Amino acid sequence: MSSNVSTLPTPSARSREAISEQTITLAFEDNRLLPILFGEHDEHLALIEHKLGVHITPRGNRIAIRGAATPAEEARSVLLSLYAKAARGADIGRGDVDGAIRMARLANEPETDKDQVRTRRKSIAPRTPNQKKYIEAIRKHELVFGIGPAGTGKTYLAVACAAEALMNGEVDRIILSRPAVEAGERLGFLPGDMKEKVDPYLRPLYDALYDMMPQALVQKGLAENQIEIAPLAFMRGRTLSHAFVILDEAQNTTPQQMKMFLTRLGEGSRMVVTGDPTQVDLPNNMTSGLADALGILKGVKGIGQIHFEAEDIVRHQLVGRIVTAYEKQAAKARSTK
Repeated sequence: MSSNVSTLPTPSARSREAISEQTITLAFEDNRLLPILFGEHDEHLALIEHKLGVHITPRGNRIAIRGAATPAEEARSVLLSLYAKAARGADIGRGDVDGAIRMARLANEPETDKDQVRTRRKSIAPRTPNQKKYIEAIRKHELVFGIGPAGTGKTYLAVACAAEALMNGEVDRIILSRPAVEAGERLGFLPGDMKEKVDPYLRPLYDALYDMMPQALVQKGLAENQIEIAPLAFMRGRTLSHAFVILDEAQNTTPQQMKMFLTRLGEGSRMVVTGDPTQVDLPNNMTSGLADALGILKGVKGIGQIHFEAEDIVRHQLVGRIVTAYEKQAAKARSTK
């Protein structure tokens, strides 16, 4: 793959932005990957053009990018990143293009292999700068808090890192947990045994795990206790050694439950705690253990805190706008108090 940059002639009457206009040419070695890169009816190229304000012209295995210097470089970074993804055998969807654009706007460098989280089923790449920081923090620290709204990939990426660590022999087991707050004292009234009662609250963790590992491998891991998915209450009194432990929906823990969980950390283990402080379901306005822990542990060595924002949401674009609207309403309510 090669590229060259040529500056277009620019009449003096043009604006300062136009004066810096340039054309960047990319040449791709494998023509078979171009349909994946371009998207159906060149929709990926059209999206890049729309978001970055550049003109993209494909000719054979070459692409010409014309536009102001910064957007043109960003488009170049996006295309190189997506081509590298396609070369690794991954599919490319609109979400991948959006994510690559967000990454390129902050850093004009293509995605590298070290950014990837590799699991049995797929390789997962960060789609936003905060997702990249989150993966780096999980790999660096023994305890990481991932805080932010729904759809930012907090749980999904944590499960991916856990599956990667198990595959690489860095840990002996995976433990995934959630507080079953909604069940509360009514748990006994639900039909079935204890597993059947709590499974609905743990289903998102199962779904993420099945996305990372073949079903047979997950089932074998569950049967042999190499993978454990359990309510938070089941963690009391245990020491979790040589394990990758994830606590999801941590905003629904009490301060006592959070302290109990964090002090389970054993030798050779890593913990990731995820939650959305704006969606607390605790009864009677109880203090959230997540908010309590974030304040108490701020600045403690060996602990990472990554805060996601609405722009990190990688679900449907409307989800980001919904979260932003709620944040504005909450800010307005606080200002009138």
